[in-house]
Amino acid sequence: MDRRSLIKNAGIAGVLAAGIAPAVHAQGAAIRWRLASSFPKSLDTIFGGAETFAKKVSDMSGGKFTISTHAAGELMPAFGVVDGVQNGTVECCHTAPYYFFGKDETFALGCAIPFGLNSRQMTAWMYQGNGMTLMREFYAKYNIVNFPAGNTGCQMGGWYRKEIKSVKDMKGLKMRIGGFGGKVLERMGSVPQNIPGGEIYQALEKGTIDAAEWVGPYDDQKLGFNKVAPFYHYPGWWEGGPQLDVFVNNKAYDALSADNKAIVEAAAAYAHVEMQAKYDAKNPTALKQLVGNKTKVVPFPKDVLDLAFKESMALYSEISARNPAWKKVYEDYATFRRDQNLWFRFTEARFDNFMQAQKL
Repeated sequence: MDRRSLIKNAGIAGVLAAGIAPAVHAQGAAIRWRLASSFPKSLDTIFGGAETFAKKVSDMSGGKFTISTHAAGELMPAFGVVDGVQNGTVECCHTAPYYFFGKDETFALGCAIPFGLNSRQMTAWMYQGNGMTLMREFYAKYNIVNFPAGNTGCQMGGWYRKEIKSVKDMKGLKMRIGGFGGKVLERMGSVPQNIPGGEIYQALEKGTIDAAEWVGPYDDQKLGFNKVAPFYHYPGWWEGGPQLDVFVNNKAYDALSADNKAIVEAAAAYAHVEMQAKYDAKNPTALKQLVGNKTKVVPFPKDVLDLAFKESMALYSEISARNPAWKKVYEDYATFRRDQNLWFRFTEARFDNFMQAQKL
């Protein structure tokens, strides 16, 4: 079997394992795509996911299929990328699907919802559960073909000008929060703000907002949040395992050869794995540096987590009653989550809790 046949038939696992990518040359004329990101170039982790994806596509096609990557604001606003792909203004984008829950709450299930799946569980649901099938069926209404292309892992709970000591401190809190977590905070009495990553620092510095969350220590340190808010709460209960996606315009995707479709799939899978590896490798050092610079790392009080969980479950029931698309996907998601939590309770959670208590 030649290399071209192998990439066509082996699937993601075979392509990545075989180590054949750089030698594969796609047939036909050169292809030039543009990718619009929802993230600033200063974030080498999350914007870097798009760059990794584009590089792998070029490598695997022998340079015959290239994708130029454009940071938020270059071709279109951070939150305009879905419209750009849907309308064919660009061939693809790299984004966090939950940014677009205003179009339909179901978008959030392709990324993260409060008290949802962790990163490994999310990947399992996508690749081995019904996640990919269900989300592709939903995204088809927007002329989109989706590919998992990154995960940050569980995030931190954000930066606060004043420490959160109880649920009372959440009342009236103006907080930058991306995606679906804002809906729950709103029910808790807070005032959520959906602000692009590149604009958060200024809003927090000027006092336009009282708190802000982004991702975790490595990115947050780069954005300088510790300079304007001293309290760093955890965990980010609204983002246990947020998935980033490459969204491809369906006509652009359908026009690709089978070889190039396989290349897109494999390149996205590589970017998916690499992103979390970067975060897991870089966050520990950044957290130690933040603490060394007087950041106060504080857990959320139990009453905050309890109320957030209660309001999240109530919200999901309400949405299921009025949104058939959400209901169809969420019912499968919730069943998968229940079974995953049962398994992780006996393995990952117990092992992790023991190891983290040791003085290594």
